[in-house]
Amino acid sequence: MKIALLGYGKMGKVIEIIALERGHEIVLKKSSQDTFEGLSNADAAIDFSVPDSAVRNISECFATNIPVVSGTTGWLEKYDEITALCTEKNGAFIYGSNFSLGVNIFFELNDYLAKMMANLEQYKVSMEEIHHTQKLDAPSGTAISLADGIIKNSNYESWTLDTPKENQIHIEAKRIENIPGTHSIFYDSTVDQIEIKHTAHNREGFALGAVIAAEWLADKKGIFTMKDVLFNNNKQ
Repeated sequence: MKIALLGYGKMGKVIEIIALERGHEIVLKKSSQDTFEGLSNADAAIDFSVPDSAVRNISECFATNIPVVSGTTGWLEKYDEITALCTEKNGAFIYGSNFSLGVNIFFELNDYLAKMMANLEQYKVSMEEIHHTQKLDAPSGTAISLADGIIKNSNYESWTLDTPKENQIHIEAKRIENIPGTHSIFYDSTVDQIEIKHTAHNREGFALGAVIAAEWLADKKGIFTMKDVLFNNNKQ
C-alpha cells in the first residue's frame, strides 16, 4: 500500500518505520511548509500534524479522493465541518484521539465501568492525564474521549480542568518530560477507591494502530472510528 504522511514530526517518523516494516511505501512526507505533491499517488493518508494544519490536510485528502486517518488533536471544533465535507465528497475518514490498540480497549473498559458505577452515588469520578512537555493541547484528546465515555454512560454532564461543580468530571492535566501518555480514571468513596489506568511506554503503539487503521480504511467510503477497525472488521 502507498501511504502519504501528513505531518513528519516525531510521530510521523515512527509511523514511517512501522509502515515500512509492514511492507508499505511512503509516497509523501509532508511538513507544514511542504506541498501536497505526491498525495494523489497514495492509497491512504495518515495525518499526525498540528491543529492549525489538520483541517487543510484532511480537506485536501477529500478533494483528492484519498482515504485519510487523522490522529491530530486540538482541532475538533471543526469536526462537524470535516465530516460534512467527507460525506459531500464521498470520502473515507477515521479520526481517533488515540490509535493505540491498548487505549481503544481501555475506552471500552472505561465505558463498561461507567455503566456499572452510574447508580453508585457514593463514588465520585475524576481523571488524570500525563504527557510530554511538547504536547500542545490540554487535556489530551484521549482524556476528552474518556470523559465523554463516562458522560454518555452516567449522570455526569461535562468535564473541567478547574474545580468541578456538581455533575462535572475533574481532569488533572500534567506535562512531564519524556512521558508518552498516561491516563487514569478514579472512582473515590469514603471507604475505598477504584482505579483503571493505561500507560504508554513509547510512541510505537500509536503508530501501529494508525497504520492498521489506514490499511483497513483504504478500500472503504464513509466515516469510521477505531472501534470499527478493531471490533467490526466486516463493515463496508
